[in-house]
Amino acid sequence: MTVHIGVDVGGTFTDFAVSIPEKNMQLLYKLPSTPERPDDAIIQGLNYFLTTHKLKPKEIVRFGHGTTVGTNALIQRRVGKVAMVTSRGFKDLLEIGRQTRPKVYDMHQDFPKPLVPRWLRYEVSERMRADGVVHTPLDEPELKEIANILREEQIDCIAVCFLHSHAFPEHEQRAAEVLRQNMSSDVSIMTSSMVYPEFREYERFSTTVLNAALLTVMSAYLDRLTKNVAKTGVEAEPTISQSGGGLMSAAYSRQYPIRSALSGPAAGVLGAAYRAKATQEPNIITLDIGGTSADVSLLADGEPSVVHSRRLAGFPLRLPALDVNAVGAGGGSIAWIDRDGLLKVGPESAGAVPGPACYNKGGVAATVTDANVILGRLPDTSLLDGRMDIRRDLAEGAIDKLAEKLSMSREDTALGIVQVASSVIVKAIRAISVERGHDPSKFSLFAFGGAGPLHAIDVAKDLGIKRVFIPPNPGILCAEGLLGSDLVADLIQPSLAVFDQNIFEVLNVAKSNLSMRANDWFAAESVDAKDQRQTWSADLRYAGQNFELAINFKNDQFNRDTALALRAEFDKAHEVAYGYSQSNEPVELVGMRVKLAGILSKPPLPKTKAGSVLKSIGSRKVSFGKNMWTETPIYRREAIPVEQNFEGPAVIEQMDSMLLVFPGDTAKIDGWGNLIIDLGQAED
Repeated sequence: MTVHIGVDVGGTFTDFAVSIPEKNMQLLYKLPSTPERPDDAIIQGLNYFLTTHKLKPKEIVRFGHGTTVGTNALIQRRVGKVAMVTSRGFKDLLEIGRQTRPKVYDMHQDFPKPLVPRWLRYEVSERMRADGVVHTPLDEPELKEIANILREEQIDCIAVCFLHSHAFPEHEQRAAEVLRQNMSSDVSIMTSSMVYPEFREYERFSTTVLNAALLTVMSAYLDRLTKNVAKTGVEAEPTISQSGGGLMSAAYSRQYPIRSALSGPAAGVLGAAYRAKATQEPNIITLDIGGTSADVSLLADGEPSVVHSRRLAGFPLRLPALDVNAVGAGGGSIAWIDRDGLLKVGPESAGAVPGPACYNKGGVAATVTDANVILGRLPDTSLLDGRMDIRRDLAEGAIDKLAEKLSMSREDTALGIVQVASSVIVKAIRAISVERGHDPSKFSLFAFGGAGPLHAIDVAKDLGIKRVFIPPNPGILCAEGLLGSDLVADLIQPSLAVFDQNIFEVLNVAKSNLSMRANDWFAAESVDAKDQRQTWSADLRYAGQNFELAINFKNDQFNRDTALALRAEFDKAHEVAYGYSQSNEPVELVGMRVKLAGILSKPPLPKTKAGSVLKSIGSRKVSFGKNMWTETPIYRREAIPVEQNFEGPAVIEQMDSMLLVFPGDTAKIDGWGNLIIDLGQAED
């Protein structure tokens, strides 16, 4: 028997999804996170399965892991000590950046201070021109002097970032060799051409520094995790979820920890895509609400969008990542009153410790979770099937403090908190849909996370969405998504050239270079030939443009005809993206990319095991809006019959989440266990 485990560590809860393919069985578990040592909760959960469900350690062959260690370290600036060596004249680039403000109308907010202070940034004489010609040779004696100084600084890593090294990395590579020869073996040397060799030096330098800052943090965490996992007898080494979707080995994660910085939300999107495909629902907007944030993403024709630039903890990051828009509107998000006297929610969160007031772990601030308890949307007795007690009196005390300042009733204040949180989420969804040419009413809302189903109906109605999907285990979908992921890597080959009649030669050279690097990755990750997949694309733009479009192509050698066909595909893509194309304008090739995948076996998607009779287990009063308190029947989800329609209002309880069906809406459980809610009050 083989066992696959997916574990996702969030800010409030740690989630487990365990699949036993031979038995077509899935086991689930959820427990509070341990923020100071995230691996403690992982080991607790692992021991639970080994003892309670009698799993044998050697039967566990896959261990997928989504982590927030890197993200939290950057936010809290609890990272390694990094020095930077750069081309002469560029030591202040990290602070100068793009000379834009984080918020156009906020004159006081500034970008975060660089992770490398100015006194640890060193310049060295060297210059490689944009065409690859050496303008100034690398001054190696100067590098040795820098190494002598840095030996006294007790640094963890040196980031080497030179101008034009994305295309011509020779100076960076030689500088790294010299520094390694003159520094302690405990000091890591990281070049920008190693991390992600793209042009735009500010973003490339920033990404390299972020990666360098996380090297010691992630290595220490993975060393501790793998050691403690091994103590349980489990031999499977953890594989880490990537921001761009898919998994990477622990060794690869140690070298490139920045790739795991947004891994949890990415796993949830992949889990939603997997389930949506099974239900033949290709166009969905995902809504993942956990304890700290609400993460939204849009999937058109079943494919999640990928972006190559975003910010992390205020710093620019240039790496492929699933297009997930995160806002501070989670269950633990704190409600507060701004200087203008208006109620606000988030982005500050109570997290797992001290947590919402009703958790009785020391939290005193009113949170979204406390508001849902007051409104009857969450039970006022316990969560996690009785394993976590809820104190309504503490929630009332926290909400009452806000209510007094707002001169509102307790119930209206609680409803206001929920509505403000929902409006923040609606704004986030509009940013990835309406602002990019998509009508959200043409999509279904796929809600998951522990709190996603609680807010799904409010959000859907504000957006005109008519159908809501809630998977069988919404609070554990991110962990479940790890079970269906493959090993993945993204490689890029910069190759700036005019798209003329001989461009096919340049394309073939770039493709040859990438193919060699791809073969090296497959070999390093021990991926069999039958399990290897490659997706190729070229970055093209009209001459004079500042941004490019990625155009997919088949894995074949180029000739003049196929190169012209690639150009024609670019014109079509530009028309779709920007509403026009210019077939007579010159085009530039910026670079080439390949996405590699090592296909792993996927556990089957289990069919639902449901009850035969729709029977409530009780009722409680629930607020569905202002002055809309309704005595509402409560159902256990696993007892609801398949394909039987029932009308709201209804509260549906399960171990990992709480679901609401509003009055006037109709719901049913499909054959895959998804709860499908058709909104009767959605506007046409």
